[in-house]
Amino acid sequence: MGALIIFGMVMVCAKLWFAVGELTRRVEWLEQPSLAGAVAAVEQWPEPSGEVAPAEPPPNPIPSVTPLSNSKPEIAALKPDEVEEGPRFAFPRIGFEQLFGRTLPIWAGGATLAVAGFLIVKYSIEIGLLRPVVRVILGLLFGTSLIVGAEMALRKDDVVRDPRVRQALAGAGVATLYASILVAANLYHLIGPIPAFVGMAITTALAGGLSIRFGAPSAVLGLIGGLAAPALVGSTTPDVPLLSAYLALAVAGLCGLSRTQRWAWLGIGALVGGFGWGAVMIFSSALDSAGLVSIGALILLIGILLPAISSGNPRVTTLRFIASLAACAQLAALVAMGGFEPLVWALFGLISLALVWMAAREPALRDLTRIGLMVSVMLIAWWPTPSMETLSLVLAGMTAIYGSAAGRRIWSVRGRQADAGEVAALAIGIMLLPALHFALTDRTMSLLALLGAGLAGGIGLLGWSCATRRDDARFAIVATTVAGLLSLALTIIVPAWAVAPGIAVMAVGTLLFSTVADDWRIERSAWAIGAAALVAASVPPEIFAYRAVGLGEPGTVTDALRWLVPAAGAAVFAWRGKIPFASVIAQPIAVLLFYVGVAQVMPSSLLSLVPTAMLAGLALERRLWPAVLSAGVLVAGWTALPFFAWLTAGLTALVAMPTFMTMLPTLDDTLLRLALPAFALIVVAWRAEAPRPRLFAIATAATFALITAHVAYKQLFAIADATAFARCGLAERTLWEALLALVALVSIRHWRPVALAFAGASIAHFVLFTTLYQNPLWAEQAVGEWPLVNLLIPAYGVAFAILWAARKFGLSDIADRLRGGLQMMLVLLLAASMLRQLVHGSFLVEGGVGQGEDIARSVLLILLALGFLGHGIQSAKRDWRIASLVLMLAAVTKVFLFDASGLDGVMRIGSFAALGFSLIGLGWLYARYLPDVSRLTKDSGLPPIAVEGES
Repeated sequence: MGALIIFGMVMVCAKLWFAVGELTRRVEWLEQPSLAGAVAAVEQWPEPSGEVAPAEPPPNPIPSVTPLSNSKPEIAALKPDEVEEGPRFAFPRIGFEQLFGRTLPIWAGGATLAVAGFLIVKYSIEIGLLRPVVRVILGLLFGTSLIVGAEMALRKDDVVRDPRVRQALAGAGVATLYASILVAANLYHLIGPIPAFVGMAITTALAGGLSIRFGAPSAVLGLIGGLAAPALVGSTTPDVPLLSAYLALAVAGLCGLSRTQRWAWLGIGALVGGFGWGAVMIFSSALDSAGLVSIGALILLIGILLPAISSGNPRVTTLRFIASLAACAQLAALVAMGGFEPLVWALFGLISLALVWMAAREPALRDLTRIGLMVSVMLIAWWPTPSMETLSLVLAGMTAIYGSAAGRRIWSVRGRQADAGEVAALAIGIMLLPALHFALTDRTMSLLALLGAGLAGGIGLLGWSCATRRDDARFAIVATTVAGLLSLALTIIVPAWAVAPGIAVMAVGTLLFSTVADDWRIERSAWAIGAAALVAASVPPEIFAYRAVGLGEPGTVTDALRWLVPAAGAAVFAWRGKIPFASVIAQPIAVLLFYVGVAQVMPSSLLSLVPTAMLAGLALERRLWPAVLSAGVLVAGWTALPFFAWLTAGLTALVAMPTFMTMLPTLDDTLLRLALPAFALIVVAWRAEAPRPRLFAIATAATFALITAHVAYKQLFAIADATAFARCGLAERTLWEALLALVALVSIRHWRPVALAFAGASIAHFVLFTTLYQNPLWAEQAVGEWPLVNLLIPAYGVAFAILWAARKFGLSDIADRLRGGLQMMLVLLLAASMLRQLVHGSFLVEGGVGQGEDIARSVLLILLALGFLGHGIQSAKRDWRIASLVLMLAAVTKVFLFDASGLDGVMRIGSFAALGFSLIGLGWLYARYLPDVSRLTKDSGLPPIAVEGES
């Protein structure tokens, strides 16, 4: 029943196929130009109006169109001489009754007869009713009678009146004959392979003749019966060679019939069935040598030979391509299932030769060789336990087959980059595939690599004179393969330290060869090999970084050569490379590798000199700015440690913590890592053409020089703890501020910005540290034992000098007032400090405040107020006069609220008397000099001072 259902579905699909074909031909006929014009004219005819009027013909009247009143025109009957007569069509109405009443029963009857013949044979086997000879003879007679019945139906067509009857009988008879012969040979062993071969050949020929005589349905039944016979009448131990021969004949006959009758579906079905039986036999049988050969021959037949004659359809190339792929896949499976024996490898060699032959004959099939090569490589790689001899023979055979084909085709007119890829795959496979199966020695591996390089190099040499070798990447692929294999062979046989130098030398050779070959694509390969050299030099990474940062003891010359040779190679790339940005990439690499190479033998204490020297030397050549930049990065790496140590100490000082000498880098490190790079940066600034790099180099060099000077200066006092800081801190700061001020004074004439920077640094240092953080008034800082002759005078004197000199720079009003405020603050602090030193000595924070010192402070405030007033009147500066009033009020408040309350007798009277005289003196000054002050303020543009009687 399953066979009947499948057969019915096949027939329905065939009927629908024929109907679609008829519809396609009718549409093509209707799209003829004459008919298309008539239909277009009808579509453009205007809609009828409500009035009945004779319609005017269109501008280009068509004789076959007759307009009708009050309606759209209709296509009239076309005359034979006006339009070419098309084919007549008779479409069968496929209704329920047509399908199940007329169509399916006949075909089902034919299939039923075929199945009945098979069942008769099987039933006779099961019950033992007939002897084997009789069973076979009855089967042959039954099949023959069916064919005779088909012939009689053809001859009595006037009685039968249905061609499907003879078609069904003929197909069933052919299938029965197939089954009978197969049973006689395979099940009962009544005949040998040769008689069975002859019988099936005769039956196949008979099936072809009957299909030609009775039509396509007979071929369909022959296809189904012929391919289904081995399954319906099979054996537990089939004769694989005989079965293969039978399938070969059946498929060949059907493909030949497909070719002669132009039935593409028949050939495709036969090939699909043949491949299906091939897969069944491969995976379900324990095959011997004869079975392997027969199945291999069957696959070669249906995969290579038969597709060429299967159909006359123009798309036969696609069929051949697919069939060849299927054959290649099945033979690969046969090789695996056959235990990778030499016999099956020989069969696979035959399919490989066939693929090469087909690709050479048909350009559309040239991808078959690449697929075959890929399958070959996969099979060899999957080979479980090959012997060295067998593997060598297989590898040599595949190389000869595919290598000769690729070498012959690569430089031809039809040559492609894929051909170069095949050459590369073969060359690499010669070395890689044996290494997958055997633990090869280094010498053997290098020899195999050289052998692969020789194969690729020989094929590439054949294309040296090819005029089109520069048009694509064929030559570059082959040359890259040669260079890669030579590099690999070199790295295998040389010592570990020479791996990176060897690859670098090969990269340089490839680069120079690209120039000789005039092929820029090869240069890209040279860059890839150079990158491999860089990776080889950097593995393991700890070797790369260990000495680069000055760790460990210096190594040997071979350690240096590991990086120096790649460095030289990178320099050659920067010099001869033609790829854009080649120098931009190669120059930094060369600098880095050269530095690491020298670091292997350079003492750690002097290693920082290497990037500094490179920076200065490379800066002399203006075309090497990428190298200069990379050397600058290395210099920055070495300057980072002392720079950040100094910066950390400076940040510590900004939070009111003293900076000791031990917190700064040593003088030797500073000189090597900061001072010398500063000189190198000066060379960079001298040779730089762009203003921004020059300015950056100058600023960096100045920063390094200033840090060096500061570290060297800190060695002078060598303050290493809090005690030394209390004793020498003020002296150290005062001298440093004086030196900064001296640099500002020296550079004020020629480098005004530099002078401003150093003067600002000096005054900022004084304000932040001497005035705020470490002021002797509240921090333990020694100022000296002698009154008036101590560190307070020079400390404040430097600040006064800078503020005094600042007026020469033409400051704005706001800046000038700020300068005056700083001067007043310095006067107050200096006066308070001097008074404190007069009473307590060097350390101003020691001891309390006595009554005499407290009164002296009040007197000092009054004197300072008078002094501020006098200076304000003389210089016509209102800020100083206001400050004098503030100081006087502060003195009055202090005397009345604090001083007088704690005094008795003469002291109390003296304090009040001093305060009184001071107030009188202040008023006298205002009254005495008020007119002059008004004039001065008027001339200076400042607000006038209020006079007596004015509000």
